[in-house]
Amino acid sequence: MKKLSILIIAILTTLQINAQSKVGTIDIEYILSNMPQLEQVNLDIKAYSDDLENQLQVKVTKYKALIEVYQQNESTYVDAIKKTKQDEIIAIEQDIQKFQKNGASLVQIRQNEMLNPLYKIIGEAISLVASEEKYSQILTINNTIAYLDPNFDITLLTMTKMGIPIPKEGE
Repeated sequence: MKKLSILIIAILTTLQINAQSKVGTIDIEYILSNMPQLEQVNLDIKAYSDDLENQLQVKVTKYKALIEVYQQNESTYVDAIKKTKQDEIIAIEQDIQKFQKNGASLVQIRQNEMLNPLYKIIGEAISLVASEEKYSQILTINNTIAYLDPNFDITLLTMTKMGIPIPKEGE
């Protein structure tokens, strides 16, 4: 009898806890992709990437010019000058390799820096919607979940709160 009482209390407690929680889902990337500010962020990232590419091309052009001059004049160089020119070429080659290696990372860092304010805006809107709609939890769509009731998806409510127009189906 004591075990049955404990089981009934546990079930009632679980039901009460479940009755008090409201869980919603949100697709943050969908909201981000529809934010008007994203277009400027993408333009700024492209400009930064293009600038890095131009810097790389300047380095490659200098490298090719040094090699050409070295090859044309190699027979006239004394050993000390040869060594200095070779070291200069190797240094530029290493600089190019390092620049290429770090270029993608630099673009990713810049992208993160520029997207953080947008994610902050989304986070603030999520907090407002969750509070107003009395959600106890909001899960992102990207998590691995077997089933989600679309009635609890607050993506469109959040976009409306943020003043982002909701695209019609098929756009």
